[in-house]
Amino acid sequence: MSAQRLALLGPHGLDAGGVDAFAAGLGAACAAGDVAAVVLRLAQADERALTGLVKRVAPVAQEHGAALVVACAGFAGDLAAVATRGGADGVHVDKPRDLARDLKDLRGRLREGRILGAGGLETKHAAMEAGEAGIDYLMFGGLYPDGAAPDAETVRARAAWWAEIFETPCIAVAAAEAEIVPLAETGAEFVGLESGIWMAGPDAVARAQAVLAGDAA
Repeated sequence: MSAQRLALLGPHGLDAGGVDAFAAGLGAACAAGDVAAVVLRLAQADERALTGLVKRVAPVAQEHGAALVVACAGFAGDLAAVATRGGADGVHVDKPRDLARDLKDLRGRLREGRILGAGGLETKHAAMEAGEAGIDYLMFGGLYPDGAAPDAETVRARAAWWAEIFETPCIAVAAAEAEIVPLAETGAEFVGLESGIWMAGPDAVARAQAVLAGDAA
């Protein structure tokens, strides 16, 4: 198995008023560990405004070797176009309305090797259906848009089940720093850090990196 890597999740509903502070914190966090991906969770706006926000964040992640994937809960426009025009590396979708159709449609429109990820799937059946749609990763855990956290043991068990059986990589998301060690032990290819963990300062990313590298005390 290749080395586990980190993924960073932005706060839900990021808008123009918070993007500069977010980008600054992201740069410091990406410099503190081996960050593979960043999930940018934007507030709803029109496609032009969203594309502008992506353009401000994508270079920050990419200059550290991290892929940027764009999410926007409830957005009815063309998220694939937003990601492409903004220079992002792909799209992340939580709870697709029509799981197979929506993911297959996005898969067909994300050209040039861009990434498609999915999360927010509450059953094993839905997870397997997403995998069959050609996604590049599946995410377990992560805060709900209202700030509530999923049950940590359910996230751990689901990630362990997936990592043992399936080839498609998964991200197991820690909502609190204490969850990082048990999630790393699942064998998930990526351990995700909620924004509350890493945005306060890059030291948390360094500690998480030490866990994944087996260097934590």
